[in-house]
Amino acid sequence: MSGAITLSDALVESLPVSDALPALLAALGRDEPGTGAAANVVLIAPPGAGKTTLVPLALLGAGWLGDRKIVMLEPRRLATRAAAHRMASLIGQQAGELVGYRTRIDHAVSARTRIEVVTEGLLVRRLLADPLLDGVGCVILDEVHERSLDGDLALAFCLDLQRTLRPELRLLAMSATVDGAALSARLQAPVIESAGRLFEVEVRHAARDPTGLRDLPDAMARTLRGLLADPATPPGDILAFLPGVGEIRRVAAALAGVAAHVLPLHGELPPAQQDLVLQAPAGDRARRIVLATSIAETSLTVPGVRIVVDGGWRRAPRLDAGSGLSRLETLRISRAAAAQRSGRAGREAPGLAVRLWTTTTQRSLALHDRPEIFDAELSGLRLDVAAWTASMGTTLADLPLPDPPPNGASEAARSLLADLGAFDSSGAITEVGQKMATLGAHPRLAAMMLAARNAAERALAADLAALLEERDPLRPRPGSGVADPPVDIALRLALLAGADAPHADRASLARIRQSATQFRRRLGTSAPAHGDVAGLLAAAFPDRVAQRRGEPGAFRLSGGGSARLGRDDALAGAGLLVAAALQVRTAAQIRLAAALDPDALPASLLARTTEQVESALDPVSGAVLSRRRTRLGALVLRDRTVAADPDEVAALLAATAARNLRATLDWSEAACQLQARVAVARRAPLDDLGLGAALPDLSDPALAERAQDWLAPRLAGCTKLADLGTLDLHALLRAQLDPRQAASLDRALPTHLDLGGSRAAIDYTGPEPLASARAQAFYGLTVTPTLAQGRVRLRLALLSPAGRPAAITGDLASFWTGAWIETRKDLRGRYPKHDWPENPALSSRAGAGHPRTSQR
Repeated sequence: MSGAITLSDALVESLPVSDALPALLAALGRDEPGTGAAANVVLIAPPGAGKTTLVPLALLGAGWLGDRKIVMLEPRRLATRAAAHRMASLIGQQAGELVGYRTRIDHAVSARTRIEVVTEGLLVRRLLADPLLDGVGCVILDEVHERSLDGDLALAFCLDLQRTLRPELRLLAMSATVDGAALSARLQAPVIESAGRLFEVEVRHAARDPTGLRDLPDAMARTLRGLLADPATPPGDILAFLPGVGEIRRVAAALAGVAAHVLPLHGELPPAQQDLVLQAPAGDRARRIVLATSIAETSLTVPGVRIVVDGGWRRAPRLDAGSGLSRLETLRISRAAAAQRSGRAGREAPGLAVRLWTTTTQRSLALHDRPEIFDAELSGLRLDVAAWTASMGTTLADLPLPDPPPNGASEAARSLLADLGAFDSSGAITEVGQKMATLGAHPRLAAMMLAARNAAERALAADLAALLEERDPLRPRPGSGVADPPVDIALRLALLAGADAPHADRASLARIRQSATQFRRRLGTSAPAHGDVAGLLAAAFPDRVAQRRGEPGAFRLSGGGSARLGRDDALAGAGLLVAAALQVRTAAQIRLAAALDPDALPASLLARTTEQVESALDPVSGAVLSRRRTRLGALVLRDRTVAADPDEVAALLAATAARNLRATLDWSEAACQLQARVAVARRAPLDDLGLGAALPDLSDPALAERAQDWLAPRLAGCTKLADLGTLDLHALLRAQLDPRQAASLDRALPTHLDLGGSRAAIDYTGPEPLASARAQAFYGLTVTPTLAQGRVRLRLALLSPAGRPAAITGDLASFWTGAWIETRKDLRGRYPKHDWPENPALSSRAGAGHPRTSQR
């Protein structure tokens, strides 16, 4: 069936979007195949206009389409199946004939299929496998306003394909609430609007907001009971919007005994139960109350609905900065989403929409829901883009995404992919990464499946991937009073193998088994599952290997941070485990895990470990202790004492000494004076004497900075900090001068002043050098000696017989004729037996000739 199909006039006229079809067909057909001009269109039509079911059928007869297919994207599996079944029924067929569908867990297509309804992720997979979209003439992106990651990526890939290799490919974006101008500019497409023919909907707001999310189910149940009891309530079914499955179950329990059929509608239900809600109801029947998640917000029509009760919340994936993972977070809906939901009440007749929030809260709502790319974990997107770059050449920076990914989340995703082996050091996709991209799973799970070594382990990896993608089948229902289940993932594997558990979620198990079958098919195995559970999980979560620290249940993660599990859990005492699922609230809580044997680590972890010998000082003994540590990220897996390497010991002792040279080394008087003499020589203009700036800096800061150069090589045989106190520091400092410098220093700045019959020690540590000796030693001197050929001043300290300074002078000639008079009186009175001449310059008791400087 390659041409147009016949639809009844009554059907076409009953769907409001039919008024926009002529303009839509003309816009898509405004060029002929082969002219090179893209013909894209943005269609805006309100809920219930029929765009999802009528538009694809209407396009089948277009000349530009020929025998090629139409692929239509839907944001959810339920909408995908429902749209295909609805279109097939309109032309008197079953899904899988002219109209078919594909989701991740099931499909209905055949060689005759011309319209294929798919979930967004499947189109991304198809584009990566077949970048040309061979045999496809038009891609329809339904509910494009939802801005999921896969939806944004599918649109970007299609635009890139269109502008490079397939200019004749048509793109049609459809929505009820999208910003038409922005999308029109991106697609370079006209905007066609269908006014629709919705019936009037009365909107009521609550008098006050629920005090919190915990009160929402009670508020919803009270409102529903009130509507049922009010004779003024319009006839017809009620559609109630709640954030998630837990809230749906609580409301259903609270409605027990009402005069209505209470039906849940969410993505976790088996297809047969979903279809039951979407079927047109029989004539005479009780009122239905459909408790739905946001799955019923767009694309789907729940027949018979005249009343909508909106809780005002939704669940959406958001990046948790603490764990680096996406988790579902309950968020306020936007005004656009609220309008979408209210419109569900006016599809078939005038209706009523009751909003469980105040008009004040209504004004505070965001205009539109925030795109997922801003808040989600982005490793899947980065991997898909890298695979696209490898085949098409378009990089992330050049890809026409509606919004660029945030830098922080994008870099975190790149780092994870490199850790998983999907990216090489340059950021290009590896052969492993290419294989990961074809598996249609989160990169972590894809890495796990590729780590399987044989058919049985591939089957086990498929089961594990399915378990981790779906909800935990052992999770307790809210309010059930059942404690948190054990975290051991082996218990869930046993359920898949047929073990019985009274509290297990049968619907979750069915979906897990179906998903596992799909993964096994992709991995090409039908073997019984068997292998190393923890080893496979470690390949997916190398950053979540957890090591117990202290009390049972407290763990440190290899990627940094910590996590906990219940003290009574069977794995609470495990030394090492891999955490396959974390729940992040105030702290990270381990929900699924498997124990690891630290003495038999899987190859995927051994390849990531590093061995280091680390030396440190014992704070009590000061001895150097060395330990060989095997590390995995932030964890120390093995730790044992080993003999310290002499070079490492020397380096560590030198580094420790450098932090406090005065406390760790023996600063003898000779060492202190040598350091001071070099300092004086570096300050004085003595370059022509081989001194000055040419001398090494022996100040404390300079010695500390160069400790590894001058001190560490002299520490052979030292094993503890106390050994440094036995070193001859004077010799170590003098060894830093070459022989010529040492000799020049001794001549210019000697340690002693030769006074003939005696010597005066020179102290260089003060502001100026100071030579000290008993006063009698200076008798006969008429001038003050100098140093370094007169370039460095010298002061003299005249000591009493008791060795105490009686006077200090820098001008001996003036001193003898001036201040000596009073000094002499004092000394004669205190030491009368000693000679205190009136003019010591003329005393014959002084040494003959002029004084000389000398080096001891």
